[in-house]
Amino acid sequence: METEKTLLQNVSENASYVIGILAIIAAIFLLAVVFELVVRKKNGDKGRVFGTRKIVMCGMFAALSGVIMLLEIPMPFAPSFYKLDFSELPVLVGGFAYGPAAAVVMEFLKVVIKLVLKNTSTAFVGEFANFAVGCSLVLPASMIYSMKKSKKTAVVSLICGTLIMTVFGTAFNAIYLLPAFAALYGMPLDVILGMGAEVNSLAGNGIVSFVIACVAPLNLIKGAADSVICLAVYKRLSPIFKSASERVPEATAREVG
Repeated sequence: METEKTLLQNVSENASYVIGILAIIAAIFLLAVVFELVVRKKNGDKGRVFGTRKIVMCGMFAALSGVIMLLEIPMPFAPSFYKLDFSELPVLVGGFAYGPAAAVVMEFLKVVIKLVLKNTSTAFVGEFANFAVGCSLVLPASMIYSMKKSKKTAVVSLICGTLIMTVFGTAFNAIYLLPAFAALYGMPLDVILGMGAEVNSLAGNGIVSFVIACVAPLNLIKGAADSVICLAVYKRLSPIFKSASERVPEATAREVG
């Protein structure tokens, strides 16, 4: 109850910021739904974007992702506040199985579950960043894969998603996240950049060199690792998706292998 009360207090104290975040999340979700409806119409698929069983499965994947999000691995080339986690992996697998709209829902629920398990220490800045950067991987990957479910498309979609996340995540840190953290903690940006230079000589003293040396490799490693594991496990899990779905997918075991 104490954690819940603290979380509600955080929401109340940052109400306008939280409303803005929710508006952005709603816009991303709407984009995913419209895209999925267009693809379904093109493929002659009249099934619902969301059904009861799909919602249940999304909740299960999101819960797993929320727990995994708590397991962070520090990277030797980046400051201690940058850590690697694999919370996008279940969302990627679920996005391949249930589409881009489901991927956005799982990414959102993942962050909510994490907040329930461990309250925010960044006034929701870190959680919003995790959602935005995560969506830059899972959304394009699931969009591309939904257009043609095959092993080749799966590989292409994951490569595109990883590259998009690396570019977006790097730019997002430079333009928004690092300045936001500096303002939040009352810490000069130069001090934060200096923390990067201490562990990585390539980080230099500028924000551009910092994100290229510290943030880009982190996102690239994360995207590549999630992609490789996703390809390895999705084919094996496809029979479960087939039995749990409201309808039988046209491509199951042959989708990614």
